[in-house]
Amino acid sequence: MEEKRENALSNTGNFIHNYVQEDLEGKLNKIHTRFPPEPNGYLHIGHAKSICLNFGMAQLYGGKCNLRFDDTNPTKEDTEYIESIKEDVKWLGFDWEDRLYFASSYFEKYYEVAVNLIKQGKAFVCDLTAEEMREYRGTLNTPGKESPYRNRTIEENLDLFERMRKGEFPDGAKTLRAKIDMSSPNINMRDPVLYRIAHATHHTTGDEWCIYPMYDFAHPLEDAIEGITHSICTMEFEDHRPLYDWVVREAGFTEHPPRQIEFARLGLTNTVMSKRKLRALVEEGLVDGWDDPRMPTISGLRRRGFTPESIRDFCERIGVSKANSVVDSGLLEYCIRDDLKAKAKVVMAILHPLKLVITNYPDGQIELLDIENNPENEALGTRQVPFTRTLYIEQEDFMEEPVKKFFRLAPGKEVRLKGAYFVTCTDVIKDENGNITEVHCTYDPETKSGSGFTGRKVKGTLHWVSADHCVKTTARLYDYMMLDNPDDENGEMIMNPNSLEVIENCYVEPSIEEAKAGDKYQFMRNGYFCVDTKDTTKEHMVFNRIVSLKSSFKLK
Repeated sequence: MEEKRENALSNTGNFIHNYVQEDLEGKLNKIHTRFPPEPNGYLHIGHAKSICLNFGMAQLYGGKCNLRFDDTNPTKEDTEYIESIKEDVKWLGFDWEDRLYFASSYFEKYYEVAVNLIKQGKAFVCDLTAEEMREYRGTLNTPGKESPYRNRTIEENLDLFERMRKGEFPDGAKTLRAKIDMSSPNINMRDPVLYRIAHATHHTTGDEWCIYPMYDFAHPLEDAIEGITHSICTMEFEDHRPLYDWVVREAGFTEHPPRQIEFARLGLTNTVMSKRKLRALVEEGLVDGWDDPRMPTISGLRRRGFTPESIRDFCERIGVSKANSVVDSGLLEYCIRDDLKAKAKVVMAILHPLKLVITNYPDGQIELLDIENNPENEALGTRQVPFTRTLYIEQEDFMEEPVKKFFRLAPGKEVRLKGAYFVTCTDVIKDENGNITEVHCTYDPETKSGSGFTGRKVKGTLHWVSADHCVKTTARLYDYMMLDNPDDENGEMIMNPNSLEVIENCYVEPSIEEAKAGDKYQFMRNGYFCVDTKDTTKEHMVFNRIVSLKSSFKLK
């Protein structure tokens, strides 16, 4: 374990290790973290960073990590999101064991804390509207003004708060606010709202409550109640830390209070990382749901074919810092290529078919050729691929008038067919519009792969499939969903019109007939592909291209 910790410290820019080690050298014996998503949408790659960080830190130091749903806003939450989040965390390889919690389980406790704050003169019921409250709050350069309701008596506040709970007031009529300091340089400390009225049905408590705690009040209490030692969150909560500490302290959790630590959230080129904007894409029908393979959601990445190992590797490589930055999406693609290069079976698939007829090959003859499943992993063995007189090759592998350094098939040129023979183009067949419909070749039977042939050399090797023994499939090719790098909240989303290309008539060698949904392959020269888990049927396979084989991205 000590060696693993040393490696973690030396291999990443994770400054949080220093805080944890500092605390463990003090009064703490073990760390206890939590991953606290709000169930108001599907998780995305930014959440994966937080999942890996919280669960990973707990594993590294022999501690525990809770999965807790911050379900304090019933107007935006749904059990669908809860189930998807649980699935995502498990898929990434983490286990919360018996530590599944809900903020809503503590509603009565939050209420008790609020009542005690009122009794201590540290909270009051306010009648200001949201707009009036903004006017009273002041600015970064000017102090705020105290609410005219700030000096209500404790008895009046207790009565009003109880009546709020009973549902006597409409939404927005009243709030419960902390009584801290309206002249504080930190606006978050200027009498923040602790409770608001919301007559909404909650997914776990039903209609039992019509007042709900604000995140800044509930979250620190949840951490303290569960004995969390390190509350790791993103940088936008740095200015909220004094309020976090105030709530914990005033609620009486003074022995080993949780320590809030902030880190920079993940920014990714050409990627929307705002849950609000992702929801808008779904609701406006611009994508095929939360699990659209173009989406940066974990479910979208999973459907596209990314592996949990590749995402964990990505999260490890990007490190953890306090400085905001935007990571090149190419790094995520690098990680999946690196993971699949020795795992995925390599098969031949033709995305844009051109018929090739070997005129001197016996009509009706079928040869079963042994071809390796992965040149980088002998353990994956070989497979038999049928070879016949009529084949399909890629259209781009033939050029009637070849340009300089074009080493593939052209009239009079000889190439090798992968795992098979040398062929030479002898004729070109065109339709009435002048489009090439097929090419004719002759083969040299002495040049069979694996036969010990040591004669002439050729520079080009083409992949192919038998026209009589291939599987017709659909292939989806994906590009970045966004043309720009939209700011999370205010930036305009400009979708890439070429983010999805659907190719209906693709031909794949018959070895993939037994493929199951989610299986991954390398299509020779065309990229890594995954059998789609949503649209594939027994009658027709749909493949999603996970990533192309090459990228301009260079790992530093």
